[in-house]
Amino acid sequence: MARADEELRRTFSEEETPGDWVDVEVPSHWRSTPGFGDAEGVLYRRRFEAHGTEPGERRWLVLDGLCYQGDVWLDGTYLGDTEGYFMPHCFEVTSPLAGRSEHLLAVEATCSRPTDLRAKRNITGVLQHWDCLDPELNPGGIWRPVRLERTGPVRLSVLRCMVVEADDERAIVQFHAELDSVATHTVTIRTIIDVAGDAPEGAVVDSGEEHLLSAGTNTIEWRVAVEEPDLWWPHALGGQPMYDLRVEVLLAGRRSHLRKRRMGLRHFKLRNWIASINGEQLFLKGTNMGPVDADLASAGEADFARDLDLAIQTGLDLVRVHGHVTKPEFYREADRVGMLLWQDFPLQWGYARGIRDQAARQARAMVDMLAHHSSIVIWCGHNEPVPLDTRPGRRSDADPNKRFFRRGLMAQELPNWNRSVLDRTVKRAIEKADSSRPVIPHSGVLPHPPQLSGTDSHLYFGWFQGRVDDLATLAARVPRLVRFVGEFGAQAIPADAPFVDPAPWPRLDWEQLAERHGLQFDLLDHYVPHEGHADFDDWARATREYQGELIRRQVETLRRLKYRPTGGFCQFLFADAAPMISCSVLDHRRLPKEGWAALRDACRPVIVVADPIPSPIAPRTRLKLRIHTISDLRRELRGVRLEARLSWREGDLAWEFGGELPADSVTRSGVLDFEVPVTSGRIRLDLSLRAEDGDRRVRVSNTYLATVHPDAAP
Repeated sequence: MARADEELRRTFSEEETPGDWVDVEVPSHWRSTPGFGDAEGVLYRRRFEAHGTEPGERRWLVLDGLCYQGDVWLDGTYLGDTEGYFMPHCFEVTSPLAGRSEHLLAVEATCSRPTDLRAKRNITGVLQHWDCLDPELNPGGIWRPVRLERTGPVRLSVLRCMVVEADDERAIVQFHAELDSVATHTVTIRTIIDVAGDAPEGAVVDSGEEHLLSAGTNTIEWRVAVEEPDLWWPHALGGQPMYDLRVEVLLAGRRSHLRKRRMGLRHFKLRNWIASINGEQLFLKGTNMGPVDADLASAGEADFARDLDLAIQTGLDLVRVHGHVTKPEFYREADRVGMLLWQDFPLQWGYARGIRDQAARQARAMVDMLAHHSSIVIWCGHNEPVPLDTRPGRRSDADPNKRFFRRGLMAQELPNWNRSVLDRTVKRAIEKADSSRPVIPHSGVLPHPPQLSGTDSHLYFGWFQGRVDDLATLAARVPRLVRFVGEFGAQAIPADAPFVDPAPWPRLDWEQLAERHGLQFDLLDHYVPHEGHADFDDWARATREYQGELIRRQVETLRRLKYRPTGGFCQFLFADAAPMISCSVLDHRRLPKEGWAALRDACRPVIVVADPIPSPIAPRTRLKLRIHTISDLRRELRGVRLEARLSWREGDLAWEFGGELPADSVTRSGVLDFEVPVTSGRIRLDLSLRAEDGDRRVRVSNTYLATVHPDAAP
């Protein structure tokens, strides 16, 4: 590898080229090589051996992932260019490989840094513009394998599979294939579907159809029925049986090409933001996941399995793949463990007008790559399509003193090419490629003409907007805005923060922590003032406690509104990709913050919640607190006994309620009517629930604290 200077670019694809070449491992990002961290383009050369082709054989060079643009040469002959970081790029190399056994592959890779963050040109999503990653980290490079592929005269260049119908009686799998034929041929397309992992006596489906192909690209679509399928379910509802799909192209009885897919058979619907899978309604408890690691090239199957297992331990049903397309290993693991995925197309904030056609092409490629994954249930075209010059530690739209509607509506009601033109183009491209899933044009868009219903809402009450309790107030006044909350949260400093020098407390290097590690100091200091804390660790602990309380109260509010009107939520953010100060509940080493325990507890299948007690509150204030019990279980709980105890230094009050708890329900269990006692200090409300679940017992508890102060507003 070498830097791409003008002189070397002209000659590096030739056999003998002098220059300062460095040996590097591929796949990788070039910034991982010392001395290349600031590069925006590099040159790769690789010598390899490949022997001649057999009669009728074709050979293909495939680059599975190159970020972001590339020009490719083989033995000094220019093969073509590439654009798009996440999808494979393929070139036929039958003729170049036939004449010799020793070859030289040369690739010029470019990933330019955006000069205008409001009008970016690279479709790299959060990898190049995000307030949760160091902007100095350039993702450029050959970050996935490069390989040679053999086929016969006809190649399956695209195979897209998706389930368009599924129930206990029958599942319909739709296939879309694009075939590259060297000449006019009559071929047989054979479709075989087997139960994955088993060795049945015969295939579930084994069918074939003849097709006449012309030279060049041919498109074929067909459907196959699977009778009495074993349905795939999310982990909260059932098992994850899989089927192996094989599509063969047979020419004169001989295989020309074979492609394989593994998929589960299921049917997903989203109506008014309420989800159902295989006819079973499901409240979606979710989170946003960014890249598993800033060095995405080195992330492996174990990393993805760890994060998905942690999400399941947290009680989550849905993961939003936030602003990027990741490695195939992640999607295979999500299929295996039964985690539902909301997949973003990698558009984040503002883009230039010239990318429209390229965005449509890459959106189709995303569907081609991923449509067979049963875990993916939602496509989304663009995250927050508002041109923002946003950098780590700097949010131009972040001011807790501004009213939510004034800031939000002004940004979203004004004409916006990204939202109105680019996002419609991406949505149409995805819908045309995949009619089996809901497609959301953009995330975080309030109601506006012509889409008066809006999409999901990003409601950062207690952070970018207002106070924590404002979420419940908004839900009561404008229920439409809480149908699905796609982002909410607050920053918290991780317990392990070696990048912080605490010695000069309270005069830390706030600027450096903002620029390189994402600290939004003004916001964090607004909600958790650093003054009054003895040292950095004490303040950091207070930020984590604040984050935990915010997450708990907002998840409880949204779950209490289950199906009326809320269909679910996605907390922001699950885990860091690098050492950062962010809204994550797990740091880059996956050490939990207090927010993780709060999210886990608030996402248990059964919870009991109360209206929060205002704090501080004046003594002798009359309160009526409603108690709700929420169950996501698919069965009724009998013999429910709910106890509530209000305690303070000088005494306590107790209540008891009983009854039954219906399946998948929100039940108003009672009302606590009392006068705030005359006391100094805190009052504590403890809730505990006991119920019978067959041979098992359910035990649930919750606690609320408030401060009593004589000068508090009545």
